[in-house]
Amino acid sequence: MTTLWKHALHKALLTVWQHGSLNLVMPDGKICSFGKVTSASLTVRLHTDETVRRLVLNPDMALGEVYMDGTLTIDGDDLQGFLALLFSNLYSDDRKWGWWQEPFMKACAAFQGLSQGNVIGRARRNVAHHYDLSGDLYDLFLDDDRQYSCAYFRHPAETLEAAQENKKRHIARKLMIAPNMRLLDIGCGWGGMALMLARDYGARVTGITLSKEQHAYAVKRAKEEKLSNRVAFRLADYREVEGNFDRIVSVGMFEHVGKKCFGSYFSAIRSLLKADGIALIHTIGCALPPRGPSPWIDKYIFPGGYIPSVSEVMQAVENEALWATDIECWRLHYAYTLRHWYDRFVRNEEKARALYDERFIRMWRFYLAACEQTFRHNHLAVFQFQLAKAIDQVPIRRDYLYGPSPHRLSERAPLMEVG
Repeated sequence: MTTLWKHALHKALLTVWQHGSLNLVMPDGKICSFGKVTSASLTVRLHTDETVRRLVLNPDMALGEVYMDGTLTIDGDDLQGFLALLFSNLYSDDRKWGWWQEPFMKACAAFQGLSQGNVIGRARRNVAHHYDLSGDLYDLFLDDDRQYSCAYFRHPAETLEAAQENKKRHIARKLMIAPNMRLLDIGCGWGGMALMLARDYGARVTGITLSKEQHAYAVKRAKEEKLSNRVAFRLADYREVEGNFDRIVSVGMFEHVGKKCFGSYFSAIRSLLKADGIALIHTIGCALPPRGPSPWIDKYIFPGGYIPSVSEVMQAVENEALWATDIECWRLHYAYTLRHWYDRFVRNEEKARALYDERFIRMWRFYLAACEQTFRHNHLAVFQFQLAKAIDQVPIRRDYLYGPSPHRLSERAPLMEVG
């Protein structure tokens, strides 16, 4: 049986491997080479027969797990190089790993479909799994504002801090913020976006999150920056919010809504938004027809998450009779962002080991690297959906998105307090 698994893995790799050079060392020491062998060939070692079997049967789950367990190692620990080479072959013309994968993929898709009903209790548990990890972990790789979403690079060499600031300012322009507007931030994270909109644009912000860690950190920041009178952070689900808002922003949260809740999400957007309001939804999206989530990501990183296709988002938007006044596609921006996060995390791995064990370190490293290479080689990008109830609520040209913001306050401009 062991020989059968090795033969199946060899055949699968021959099927998908079209470029680049890989040496695969089997548990018995036999070397299988794929592509043209060069001095730049990558060498990957499989240390157990069970590793081979798992990679054949369920590679989408097993690849991350065997790397976490250390039963798959890469010479020089060149994880980025290996995943770049593997994904560029796998995602070229959407090549199939093997015919025997079909029943496993269908079974996984059916099981994951059951997890897409993110009722409030389940949504809280899913958020806690990822966002209630130690805040010290996030300080190891995020910028000082803890922006945990795609940055906006004016050029690839820009710093992470500058690109994250670009992102926030770009969103502010799309929201056309004016002083004292009431704004709802759905999935406010550690509060950076909400605090910037209050401090620099004079908005009165309600930020909601399901993460206790994020909520406590955001409240502390608002107090320290003396913005508690303008920003209120709440532990709440979007389905629990009442009232009407001039603006709604949601950055990096829609991926956690779950496919079955798209309707309730955009229904909430419509009911909470004033007649002349504007909403901005910033989300990872797929530029292909709908497909299921990665089983490894679903189990270890973002349980209950779902990356929507553009068509799925728009169907839900259309069902609520909302105008998509602008749709923007950010290609490669998340790949650049993730490379910054990966490099910072690797530089700080010793500090991470004081927080978590070696398996967690390898899991987090794989998560960041695999996501970067997916954004480089698969059909994922970040999309921004600007929504409104009224057809004429935003300018009919995009000029207003560039140049100085007409509503941004100066550093010293006083804010008029309203009741």
